[in-house]
Amino acid sequence: MNPLACLIATALLLPFAANASTFRCESRLVSLGDRSAEVQRTCGEPASRSFIGYTETTDGRQEMQVEEWVYGPTHGMYHYLRFVGGRLEEIDSKRN
Repeated sequence: MNPLACLIATALLLPFAANASTFRCESRLVSLGDRSAEVQRTCGEPASRSFIGYTETTDGRQEMQVEEWVYGPTHGMYHYLRFVGGRLEEIDSKRN
């Protein structure tokens, strides 16, 4: 792909990537990097929590717990928040 096409594709995808970095709980937002305690204080108790397992840091010195929280359904949407080491790392939404 030529450089101009790459630039255009990146510009078109940026708005979608930005949406995945925040989650709206009523009128408040949580963002990637927020602590799980902050998310719970802002959004309340999730509909479900799942312990996924452990992952290692990039240097392999520490294991970090991985959890997935589910909020919803809200207007038919479920919101999946993945925490690694107690920090919000991924936000995904799916319509059921």
